[in-house]
Amino acid sequence: MKKVIIIGASGSLASYVIDALEEKEDVQLTLFVRNKNRIDNTTQAKIVEGDAMNFNDVKNAVAGQDIVYINLAGDLEVMTRNIIKAMQEEYVKRVIAISSIGIYDVPLCSVLQPYRKLADLIEESGLDYTILRPDWFTNDNEIDYHITRKPEPEIGGALSRKSIAAFVSMLVEHPEEYIKQNLGISKI
Repeated sequence: MKKVIIIGASGSLASYVIDALEEKEDVQLTLFVRNKNRIDNTTQAKIVEGDAMNFNDVKNAVAGQDIVYINLAGDLEVMTRNIIKAMQEEYVKRVIAISSIGIYDVPLCSVLQPYRKLADLIEESGLDYTILRPDWFTNDNEIDYHITRKPEPEIGGALSRKSIAAFVSMLVEHPEEYIKQNLGISKI
Protein backbone atom coordinates (compact mmCIF):
# COMPACT_ATOMS: atom_id res chain seq x y z
CA MET A 1 0.00 0.00 0.00
CA LYS A 2 1.42 3.37 -1.05
CA LYS A 3 0.63 6.24 1.28
CA VAL A 4 0.22 9.42 -0.77
CA ILE A 5 -0.48 12.93 0.49
CA ILE A 6 -1.74 15.71 -1.76
CA ILE A 7 -0.69 19.09 -0.41
CA GLY A 8 -3.06 21.66 -1.85
CA ALA A 9 -5.85 19.17 -2.41
CA SER A 10 -8.67 21.67 -2.98
CA GLY A 11 -7.31 23.00 -6.29
CA SER A 12 -8.92 22.40 -9.67
CA LEU A 13 -6.10 20.12 -10.85
CA ALA A 14 -5.94 18.24 -7.55
CA SER A 15 -9.56 17.12 -7.86
CA TYR A 16 -8.64 15.24 -11.05
CA VAL A 17 -5.58 13.70 -9.37
CA ILE A 18 -7.75 12.64 -6.42
CA ASP A 19 -10.20 10.93 -8.79
CA ALA A 20 -7.37 9.13 -10.60
CA LEU A 21 -5.68 7.97 -7.38
CA GLU A 22 -8.93 6.84 -5.75
CA GLU A 23 -9.27 4.31 -8.57
CA LYS A 24 -6.02 2.64 -7.42
CA GLU A 25 -6.48 -0.21 -4.95
CA ASP A 26 -2.94 0.09 -3.61
CA VAL A 27 -3.09 3.80 -2.67
CA GLN A 28 -3.98 5.20 0.74
CA LEU A 29 -4.73 8.86 0.08
CA THR A 30 -4.44 11.82 2.46
CA LEU A 31 -5.67 15.27 1.44
CA PHE A 32 -4.00 18.29 3.05
CA VAL A 33 -6.15 21.43 2.83
CA ARG A 34 -6.67 24.69 4.69
CA ASN A 35 -10.44 24.18 4.72
CA LYS A 36 -11.88 20.66 4.60
CA ASN A 37 -15.24 22.06 3.48
CA ARG A 38 -13.67 22.68 0.05
CA ILE A 39 -13.26 18.92 -0.49
CA ASP A 40 -15.98 16.79 -2.07
CA ASN A 41 -17.57 14.81 0.77
CA THR A 42 -17.76 11.65 -1.35
CA THR A 43 -14.02 11.06 -1.12
CA GLN A 44 -12.73 8.02 0.73
CA ALA A 45 -9.44 9.80 1.50
CA LYS A 46 -8.31 10.97 4.91
CA ILE A 47 -8.62 14.76 5.12
CA VAL A 48 -6.14 16.82 7.16
CA GLU A 49 -6.70 20.51 7.75
CA GLY A 50 -3.57 22.59 7.90
CA ASP A 51 -1.60 25.39 6.36
CA ALA A 52 1.47 24.75 4.19
CA MET A 53 2.85 28.04 5.56
CA ASN A 54 3.01 26.35 9.00
CA PHE A 55 5.94 23.92 9.27
CA ASN A 56 4.43 21.87 12.11
CA ASP A 57 1.19 21.36 10.16
CA VAL A 58 3.18 20.11 7.19
CA LYS A 59 5.50 17.92 9.25
CA ASN A 60 2.59 16.24 11.05
CA ALA A 61 0.80 15.61 7.75
CA VAL A 62 3.88 14.25 5.93
CA ALA A 63 4.82 11.84 8.73
CA GLY A 64 4.32 8.25 7.60
CA GLN A 65 3.71 9.07 3.94
CA ASP A 66 5.51 7.43 1.01
CA ILE A 67 4.86 10.04 -1.67
CA VAL A 68 4.16 13.77 -1.42
CA TYR A 69 2.32 15.45 -4.29
CA ILE A 70 2.54 19.26 -4.24
CA ASN A 71 -0.23 21.20 -5.95
CA LEU A 72 0.01 24.74 -4.54
CA ALA A 73 -0.18 28.44 -5.38
CA GLY A 74 0.75 31.44 -3.27
CA ASP A 75 4.00 31.92 -1.35
CA LEU A 76 5.62 28.88 -2.92
CA GLU A 77 9.08 29.57 -1.52
CA VAL A 78 7.97 29.35 2.12
CA MET A 79 5.61 26.43 1.49
CA THR A 80 8.20 24.49 -0.53
CA ARG A 81 10.88 25.03 2.13
CA ASN A 82 8.44 23.74 4.77
CA ILE A 83 7.58 20.68 2.70
CA ILE A 84 11.22 19.84 1.92
CA LYS A 85 12.28 20.23 5.55
CA ALA A 86 9.33 18.13 6.76
CA MET A 87 10.09 15.40 4.22
CA GLN A 88 13.77 15.35 5.19
CA GLU A 89 12.98 15.19 8.90
CA GLU A 90 10.37 12.45 8.37
CA TYR A 91 12.56 10.48 5.91
CA VAL A 92 10.05 10.74 3.07
CA LYS A 93 12.00 10.78 -0.19
CA ARG A 94 9.52 10.80 -3.11
CA VAL A 95 7.96 14.07 -4.22
CA ILE A 96 5.94 15.04 -7.28
CA ALA A 97 5.44 18.77 -7.72
CA ILE A 98 3.46 20.94 -10.11
CA SER A 99 5.31 24.00 -11.36
CA SER A 100 4.55 25.79 -14.65
CA ILE A 101 5.49 26.01 -18.28
CA GLY A 102 7.77 28.95 -19.04
CA ILE A 103 9.78 29.04 -15.81
CA TYR A 104 13.05 28.93 -17.76
CA ASP A 105 12.13 31.75 -20.16
CA VAL A 106 14.41 34.78 -20.19
CA PRO A 107 13.35 37.26 -19.06
CA LEU A 108 11.21 35.40 -16.55
CA CYS A 109 7.68 36.73 -16.22
CA SER A 110 7.09 37.86 -12.62
CA VAL A 111 3.99 35.66 -12.20
CA LEU A 112 6.19 32.59 -12.86
CA GLN A 113 8.95 33.47 -10.37
CA PRO A 114 7.37 31.52 -7.48
CA TYR A 115 7.05 28.42 -9.69
CA ARG A 116 10.70 28.72 -10.73
CA LYS A 117 11.69 29.01 -7.06
CA LEU A 118 9.66 25.87 -6.23
CA ALA A 119 11.50 23.95 -8.98
CA ASP A 120 14.93 25.25 -7.95
CA LEU A 121 14.39 24.39 -4.27
CA ILE A 122 13.15 20.88 -5.05
CA GLU A 123 16.02 20.21 -7.45
CA GLU A 124 18.49 21.24 -4.72
CA SER A 125 16.72 19.24 -1.97
CA GLY A 126 18.30 15.82 -2.45
CA LEU A 127 14.80 14.31 -2.61
CA ASP A 128 13.63 11.86 -5.28
CA TYR A 129 11.64 14.41 -7.24
CA THR A 130 9.63 14.69 -10.40
CA ILE A 131 8.74 18.28 -11.27
CA LEU A 132 5.97 18.78 -13.81
CA ARG A 133 5.78 21.97 -15.84
CA PRO A 134 2.33 21.79 -17.44
CA ASP A 135 1.01 24.05 -20.12
CA TRP A 136 -2.37 25.71 -19.54
CA PHE A 137 -5.12 23.37 -18.30
CA THR A 138 -8.39 22.49 -19.98
CA ASN A 139 -11.38 20.49 -18.73
CA ASP A 140 -11.41 18.28 -21.84
CA ASN A 141 -12.32 14.66 -21.23
CA GLU A 142 -9.19 13.20 -22.82
CA ILE A 143 -5.81 11.79 -21.94
CA ASP A 144 -3.30 13.11 -24.47
CA TYR A 145 0.08 14.44 -23.42
CA HIS A 146 3.68 14.79 -24.50
CA ILE A 147 6.69 14.91 -22.16
CA THR A 148 9.84 16.98 -22.65
CA ARG A 149 12.84 16.86 -20.35
CA LYS A 150 14.73 19.87 -19.07
CA PRO A 151 16.53 21.50 -20.93
CA GLU A 152 14.63 20.45 -24.08
CA PRO A 153 12.35 23.19 -25.43
CA GLU A 154 8.78 23.03 -24.20
CA ILE A 155 6.48 22.19 -27.09
CA GLY A 156 2.77 21.74 -27.54
CA GLY A 157 -0.16 23.52 -26.01
CA ALA A 158 -2.91 23.40 -23.43
CA LEU A 159 -3.71 19.97 -22.09
CA SER A 160 -6.49 18.48 -20.02
CA ARG A 161 -6.36 18.24 -16.26
CA LYS A 162 -7.29 14.60 -16.81
CA SER A 163 -4.03 14.11 -18.79
CA ILE A 164 -1.92 15.55 -15.98
CA ALA A 165 -3.79 13.42 -13.44
CA ALA A 166 -3.15 10.31 -15.53
CA PHE A 167 0.58 11.04 -15.58
CA VAL A 168 0.68 11.73 -11.83
CA SER A 169 -1.25 8.50 -11.23
CA MET A 170 1.33 6.61 -13.32
CA LEU A 171 4.13 8.15 -11.22
CA VAL A 172 2.40 7.01 -8.03
CA GLU A 173 1.93 3.52 -9.48
CA HIS A 174 5.60 3.44 -10.58
CA PRO A 175 7.45 5.75 -8.16
CA GLU A 176 10.82 4.61 -9.52
CA GLU A 177 10.04 6.32 -12.85
CA TYR A 178 11.25 9.82 -13.75
CA ILE A 179 13.36 10.26 -10.58
CA LYS A 180 15.29 13.55 -10.50
CA GLN A 181 13.45 14.70 -13.61
CA ASN A 182 12.07 18.12 -14.45
CA LEU A 183 9.46 17.58 -17.16
CA GLY A 184 7.40 19.74 -19.46
CA ILE A 185 3.97 18.24 -20.09
CA SER A 186 1.68 19.48 -22.83
CA LYS A 187 -0.59 18.33 -25.63
CA ILE A 188 0.92 18.04 -29.09
